[in-house]
Amino acid sequence: MFTGSLTALVTPMNRDSSLDMESFGRLIDFQIDNGTSTLVPAGTTGESPTLSHEEHRRVVRFAVERAAGRVPVLAGAGSNSTHEAISLARDAREAGADAALVVVPYYNKPTQEGLYRHFMAIVEQAQIPVVIYNIPGRSVIDMSVDTMARLARHPLIVGVKDSTANLMRPLETRAAIDKRFNQLSGEDGTVVSFLAAGGDGCISVTSNVAPRLCADLHAHWQAGDARAAMAVQDRLLPLHGALFCESNPGPVKYAASLLGLAGETCRLPLAPLSNESRAKVRDALTRVGLLG
Repeated sequence: MFTGSLTALVTPMNRDSSLDMESFGRLIDFQIDNGTSTLVPAGTTGESPTLSHEEHRRVVRFAVERAAGRVPVLAGAGSNSTHEAISLARDAREAGADAALVVVPYYNKPTQEGLYRHFMAIVEQAQIPVVIYNIPGRSVIDMSVDTMARLARHPLIVGVKDSTANLMRPLETRAAIDKRFNQLSGEDGTVVSFLAAGGDGCISVTSNVAPRLCADLHAHWQAGDARAAMAVQDRLLPLHGALFCESNPGPVKYAASLLGLAGETCRLPLAPLSNESRAKVRDALTRVGLLG
Protein backbone atom coordinates (compact mmCIF):
# COMPACT_ATOMS: atom_id res chain seq x y z
CA MET A 1 0.00 0.00 0.00
CA PHE A 2 1.19 3.49 -0.89
CA THR A 3 0.46 5.99 1.88
CA GLY A 4 1.30 9.54 2.84
CA SER A 5 2.75 12.12 0.46
CA LEU A 6 3.74 10.74 -2.94
CA THR A 7 5.37 13.24 -5.30
CA ALA A 8 4.41 13.42 -8.97
CA LEU A 9 7.93 14.39 -9.97
CA VAL A 10 8.69 17.04 -12.55
CA THR A 11 11.28 16.07 -15.14
CA PRO A 12 14.01 18.74 -14.99
CA MET A 13 15.20 19.96 -18.37
CA ASN A 14 18.05 22.10 -19.61
CA ARG A 15 17.40 25.29 -21.59
CA ASP A 16 17.61 23.29 -24.82
CA SER A 17 14.88 20.96 -23.40
CA SER A 18 17.26 18.02 -22.99
CA LEU A 19 16.92 16.01 -19.77
CA ASP A 20 18.76 17.45 -16.77
CA MET A 21 19.55 14.28 -14.86
CA GLU A 22 21.86 16.02 -12.39
CA SER A 23 19.01 18.21 -11.16
CA PHE A 24 16.67 15.21 -11.22
CA GLY A 25 19.00 13.36 -8.86
CA ARG A 26 19.13 16.31 -6.48
CA LEU A 27 15.35 16.61 -6.59
CA ILE A 28 14.93 12.94 -5.71
CA ASP A 29 17.30 13.25 -2.75
CA PHE A 30 15.49 16.42 -1.64
CA GLN A 31 12.18 14.55 -1.72
CA ILE A 32 13.39 11.57 0.28
CA ASP A 33 15.23 13.73 2.81
CA ASN A 34 12.01 15.70 3.42
CA GLY A 35 9.60 12.87 4.06
CA THR A 36 8.14 11.99 0.67
CA SER A 37 6.90 8.42 0.94
CA THR A 38 6.94 7.41 -2.75
CA LEU A 39 8.40 8.77 -5.98
CA VAL A 40 6.15 9.00 -9.04
CA PRO A 41 8.33 9.66 -12.12
CA ALA A 42 7.27 9.98 -15.76
CA GLY A 43 3.66 10.93 -15.13
CA THR A 44 1.86 13.87 -16.68
CA THR A 45 3.57 16.25 -14.23
CA GLY A 46 6.79 14.74 -15.58
CA GLU A 47 5.71 15.71 -19.12
CA SER A 48 5.42 12.09 -20.18
CA PRO A 49 3.50 12.97 -23.39
CA THR A 50 6.61 14.73 -24.71
CA LEU A 51 9.19 12.17 -23.58
CA SER A 52 10.48 9.69 -26.14
CA HIS A 53 10.20 6.04 -25.19
CA GLU A 54 13.92 5.94 -24.46
CA GLU A 55 13.70 9.08 -22.31
CA HIS A 56 10.73 7.62 -20.45
CA ARG A 57 12.68 4.45 -19.69
CA ARG A 58 15.71 6.51 -18.66
CA VAL A 59 13.70 8.66 -16.23
CA VAL A 60 12.06 5.66 -14.56
CA ARG A 61 15.29 3.66 -14.34
CA PHE A 62 17.16 6.65 -12.93
CA ALA A 63 14.49 7.22 -10.27
CA VAL A 64 14.63 3.59 -9.17
CA GLU A 65 18.42 3.59 -9.02
CA ARG A 66 18.64 6.93 -7.21
CA ALA A 67 15.98 5.92 -4.68
CA ALA A 68 18.04 2.79 -4.02
CA GLY A 69 15.28 1.20 -1.97
CA ARG A 70 14.87 4.18 0.35
CA VAL A 71 11.30 4.72 -0.86
CA PRO A 72 9.10 2.90 -3.40
CA VAL A 73 8.74 4.03 -7.00
CA LEU A 74 5.34 4.19 -8.71
CA ALA A 75 6.24 4.68 -12.37
CA GLY A 76 4.05 6.46 -14.89
CA ALA A 77 3.19 4.07 -17.70
CA GLY A 78 0.07 5.42 -19.35
CA SER A 79 -0.93 5.84 -22.97
CA ASN A 80 -4.06 5.97 -25.09
CA SER A 81 -2.52 3.10 -27.05
CA THR A 82 -2.90 -0.19 -25.18
CA HIS A 83 0.14 -1.63 -26.93
CA GLU A 84 2.27 1.33 -25.88
CA ALA A 85 0.98 1.21 -22.29
CA ILE A 86 1.88 -2.48 -22.06
CA SER A 87 5.39 -1.70 -23.29
CA LEU A 88 5.86 1.14 -20.78
CA ALA A 89 4.53 -1.01 -17.93
CA ARG A 90 6.93 -3.81 -18.87
CA ASP A 91 9.77 -1.29 -18.91
CA ALA A 92 8.75 -0.14 -15.42
CA ARG A 93 8.79 -3.70 -14.13
CA GLU A 94 12.18 -4.40 -15.69
CA ALA A 95 13.57 -1.17 -14.19
CA GLY A 96 12.56 -2.35 -10.73
CA ALA A 97 9.57 -0.05 -10.11
CA ASP A 98 7.19 -1.22 -7.41
CA ALA A 99 4.07 -0.52 -9.47
CA ALA A 100 2.86 1.32 -12.56
CA LEU A 101 0.54 4.32 -12.64
CA VAL A 102 -1.64 3.94 -15.75
CA VAL A 103 -3.93 6.74 -16.87
CA VAL A 104 -7.40 6.21 -18.31
CA PRO A 105 -6.89 6.48 -22.10
CA TYR A 106 -7.27 10.05 -23.31
CA TYR A 107 -8.73 11.33 -26.60
CA ASN A 108 -9.99 7.92 -27.81
CA LYS A 109 -13.09 8.12 -25.55
CA PRO A 110 -13.41 4.33 -25.00
CA THR A 111 -16.51 2.76 -23.49
CA GLN A 112 -16.40 1.29 -20.00
CA GLU A 113 -15.89 -2.12 -21.64
CA GLY A 114 -12.97 -0.67 -23.57
CA LEU A 115 -11.47 0.63 -20.33
CA TYR A 116 -11.85 -2.77 -18.72
CA ARG A 117 -10.13 -4.55 -21.59
CA HIS A 118 -7.36 -1.94 -21.78
CA PHE A 119 -6.36 -2.34 -18.13
CA MET A 120 -6.76 -6.11 -18.13
CA ALA A 121 -4.45 -6.38 -21.13
CA ILE A 122 -1.82 -4.29 -19.36
CA VAL A 123 -1.74 -6.27 -16.11
CA GLU A 124 -1.94 -9.65 -17.82
CA GLN A 125 0.87 -8.91 -20.26
CA ALA A 126 3.11 -6.64 -18.16
CA GLN A 127 2.68 -8.50 -14.86
CA ILE A 128 3.22 -5.49 -12.61
CA PRO A 129 0.87 -4.03 -9.96
CA VAL A 130 -1.16 -1.21 -11.49
CA VAL A 131 -2.69 1.90 -9.94
CA ILE A 132 -5.45 3.29 -12.18
CA TYR A 133 -5.19 7.03 -12.81
CA ASN A 134 -8.71 8.40 -13.23
CA ILE A 135 -8.61 12.03 -14.39
CA PRO A 136 -11.65 12.88 -16.51
CA GLY A 137 -10.59 16.54 -16.75
CA ARG A 138 -7.72 15.46 -19.03
CA SER A 139 -8.87 12.12 -20.44
CA VAL A 140 -12.57 13.12 -20.90
CA ILE A 141 -13.73 9.63 -19.92
CA ASP A 142 -14.54 8.95 -16.25
CA MET A 143 -14.03 5.35 -15.17
CA SER A 144 -17.18 4.31 -13.34
CA VAL A 145 -17.10 2.82 -9.87
CA ASP A 146 -18.61 -0.38 -11.32
CA THR A 147 -15.78 -0.70 -13.86
CA MET A 148 -13.16 -0.04 -11.20
CA ALA A 149 -14.71 -2.66 -8.93
CA ARG A 150 -14.74 -5.13 -11.81
CA LEU A 151 -11.06 -4.47 -12.51
CA ALA A 152 -10.17 -4.67 -8.80
CA ARG A 153 -11.02 -8.37 -8.84
CA HIS A 154 -7.66 -8.86 -10.55
CA PRO A 155 -4.91 -9.16 -7.91
CA LEU A 156 -2.58 -6.83 -9.83
CA ILE A 157 -5.09 -3.96 -9.95
CA VAL A 158 -4.16 -2.51 -6.57
CA GLY A 159 -5.48 1.04 -6.38
CA VAL A 160 -6.55 4.32 -7.91
CA LYS A 161 -5.24 7.85 -8.22
CA ASP A 162 -8.52 9.74 -8.02
CA SER A 163 -8.46 13.13 -9.73
CA THR A 164 -12.22 13.48 -10.12
CA ALA A 165 -12.46 16.09 -7.30
CA ASN A 166 -15.64 14.23 -6.33
CA LEU A 167 -15.44 13.49 -2.61
CA MET A 168 -18.26 10.95 -2.89
CA ARG A 169 -16.02 8.83 -5.10
CA PRO A 170 -13.67 7.40 -2.43
CA LEU A 171 -16.70 6.46 -0.32
CA GLU A 172 -18.41 4.77 -3.26
CA THR A 173 -15.20 3.00 -4.28
CA ARG A 174 -14.61 1.70 -0.77
CA ALA A 175 -18.18 0.38 -0.62
CA ALA A 176 -17.95 -1.33 -4.02
CA ILE A 177 -14.61 -3.13 -3.63
CA ASP A 178 -14.31 -5.98 -1.17
CA LYS A 179 -10.51 -6.03 -0.87
CA ARG A 180 -7.93 -3.61 0.47
CA PHE A 181 -7.76 -1.11 -2.36
CA ASN A 182 -5.23 1.73 -2.35
CA GLN A 183 -7.03 5.07 -2.76
CA LEU A 184 -4.77 8.03 -3.53
CA SER A 185 -5.95 11.57 -4.12
CA GLY A 186 -4.77 13.46 -7.15
CA GLU A 187 -6.06 16.78 -5.82
CA ASP A 188 -3.77 18.63 -3.39
CA GLY A 189 -6.43 21.08 -2.23
CA THR A 190 -8.90 18.49 -0.92
CA VAL A 191 -6.49 15.94 0.49
CA VAL A 192 -7.68 16.04 4.12
CA SER A 193 -11.28 15.54 3.05
CA PHE A 194 -10.17 12.67 0.82
CA LEU A 195 -8.31 11.04 3.71
CA ALA A 196 -11.39 11.41 5.89
CA ALA A 197 -13.42 9.59 3.24
CA GLY A 198 -11.12 6.58 3.44
CA GLY A 199 -8.14 7.64 1.35
CA ASP A 200 -4.59 6.49 1.99
CA GLY A 201 -2.47 9.31 0.60
CA CYS A 202 -1.99 11.89 -2.13
CA ILE A 203 0.01 11.95 -5.36
CA SER A 204 1.00 15.57 -5.11
CA VAL A 205 2.25 18.28 -7.42
CA THR A 206 2.81 20.74 -4.57
CA SER A 207 5.19 18.35 -2.81
CA ASN A 208 7.74 18.94 -5.57
CA VAL A 209 8.51 22.25 -3.84
CA ALA A 210 7.01 21.72 -0.35
CA PRO A 211 7.74 18.07 0.46
CA ARG A 212 8.23 18.56 4.20
CA LEU A 213 4.95 20.39 4.67
CA CYS A 214 3.06 17.81 2.58
CA ALA A 215 4.67 14.95 4.52
CA ASP A 216 3.86 16.66 7.82
CA LEU A 217 0.19 16.94 6.83
CA HIS A 218 -0.01 13.17 6.35
CA ALA A 219 1.99 12.46 9.50
CA HIS A 220 -0.48 14.54 11.53
CA TRP A 221 -3.41 12.72 9.96
CA GLN A 222 -1.91 9.29 10.56
CA ALA A 223 -1.27 10.28 14.20
CA GLY A 224 -4.95 11.16 14.61
CA ASP A 225 -4.41 14.92 14.79
CA ALA A 226 -6.91 16.20 12.25
CA ARG A 227 -6.66 19.78 13.53
CA ALA A 228 -2.90 19.89 12.86
CA ALA A 229 -3.40 18.33 9.42
CA MET A 230 -5.98 20.99 8.58
CA ALA A 231 -3.61 23.72 9.76
CA VAL A 232 -0.95 22.53 7.30
CA GLN A 233 -3.54 22.27 4.53
CA ASP A 234 -4.65 25.85 5.22
CA ARG A 235 -1.05 27.04 5.09
CA LEU A 236 -0.49 25.31 1.73
CA LEU A 237 -3.73 26.51 0.15
CA PRO A 238 -2.27 29.58 -1.64
CA LEU A 239 0.40 27.38 -3.19
CA HIS A 240 -2.08 24.73 -4.38
CA GLY A 241 -3.95 27.41 -6.30
CA ALA A 242 -0.92 29.17 -7.72
CA LEU A 243 0.64 25.97 -9.05
CA PHE A 244 -2.34 25.53 -11.37
CA CYS A 245 -2.65 29.14 -12.56
CA GLU A 246 -1.44 27.81 -15.92
CA SER A 247 -1.12 24.30 -17.31
CA ASN A 248 0.80 21.87 -15.11
CA PRO A 249 3.79 21.55 -14.77
CA GLY A 250 4.66 25.07 -15.92
CA PRO A 251 3.96 26.80 -12.58
CA VAL A 252 5.57 24.13 -10.38
CA LYS A 253 8.68 24.10 -12.56
CA TYR A 254 8.93 27.87 -12.20
CA ALA A 255 8.49 27.47 -8.43
CA ALA A 256 11.25 24.87 -8.41
CA SER A 257 13.53 27.28 -10.26
CA LEU A 258 12.91 30.00 -7.66
CA LEU A 259 13.94 27.55 -4.94
CA GLY A 260 17.06 26.45 -6.81
CA LEU A 261 15.81 22.90 -7.30
CA ALA A 262 15.74 22.76 -11.10
CA GLY A 263 15.24 24.92 -14.17
CA GLU A 264 11.84 26.11 -15.34
CA THR A 265 12.06 24.78 -18.92
CA CYS A 266 9.05 22.85 -20.21
CA ARG A 267 8.73 21.31 -23.64
CA LEU A 268 6.33 22.68 -26.20
CA PRO A 269 3.39 22.89 -26.47
CA LEU A 270 3.75 24.24 -22.91
CA ALA A 271 4.89 27.86 -23.10
CA PRO A 272 6.88 29.81 -20.50
CA LEU A 273 4.71 31.35 -17.77
CA SER A 274 3.31 34.82 -18.24
CA ASN A 275 4.61 37.60 -16.00
CA GLU A 276 1.27 37.65 -14.17
CA SER A 277 1.52 33.94 -13.39
CA ARG A 278 5.13 34.28 -12.30
CA ALA A 279 4.07 36.91 -9.79
CA LYS A 280 1.32 34.61 -8.48
CA VAL A 281 3.73 31.72 -7.96
CA ARG A 282 6.37 33.90 -6.30
CA ASP A 283 3.77 35.46 -4.00
CA ALA A 284 2.40 32.05 -3.00
CA LEU A 285 5.86 30.70 -2.16
CA THR A 286 6.44 33.77 -0.01
CA ARG A 287 3.08 33.49 1.76
CA VAL A 288 3.69 29.82 2.57
CA GLY A 289 7.13 30.66 3.93
CA LEU A 290 9.25 28.85 1.36
CA LEU A 291 10.73 31.97 -0.23
CA GLY A 292 12.22 34.89 1.68
